Amino acid sequence: MFTGIITDVGTIAAVEPRGDTRVRVTTSYDTAGIDLGASISCSGVCLTVVDKAPGWFAVDVSGETLSRTAQGQWTEGRRLNLERALKLGDELGGHIVTGHVDGTGTIVDLHDEGGSKRITILAGPEIAPYMAEKGSITLDGISLTVNSVEDTPEGVRVGVNIIPHTADVTAIGAANPGDTMNIEIDVLARYLQRMEDYRAKR
Repeated sequence: MFTGIITDVGTIAAVEPRGDTRVRVTTSYDTAGIDLGASISCSGVCLTVVDKAPGWFAVDVSGETLSRTAQGQWTEGRRLNLERALKLGDELGGHIVTGHVDGTGTIVDLHDEGGSKRITILAGPEIAPYMAEKGSITLDGISLTVNSVEDTPEGVRVGVNIIPHTADVTAIGAANPGDTMNIEIDVLARYLQRMEDYRAKR
């Protein structure tokens, strides 16, 4: 379980196909305090630490994860938003994030808006029922507030604002139109949609 508050930005230092794909990520975390088997969110994907040394940790990325996450994410040099798993008693600063990617979206617009950056993501129609203005969304592991929702024939356009602090401490500050991002819907929206679907069948 995570909160969507990014605590480090790592870089993929090596990618090694070996059944699953072994990915080594550089980090400023004190890896002496990270147990093997611990969970770390890597740009919104909950992964298990399988090896470590000072300055880096390694995870295995399954074929299923490769197929469901942002195109080009698991490549050498890619920067990843990192968050360690929530501990009992930690502050829930963002919202409840599971680290399970529900889909991907493409940045179709990015412009300055006041002191912030306004990013609009185009996601598939399967994401649309879970989007609501002033609700929560996770993009590449970052907890964000949905500021606009527009249904289109291609899917749903979701607008979020990135404040300067978020741009400075996460990889989203270097995002560009055309980039693909991992999306996790709000877990509360997931259950509400399930309840609505269940009622409709009765």
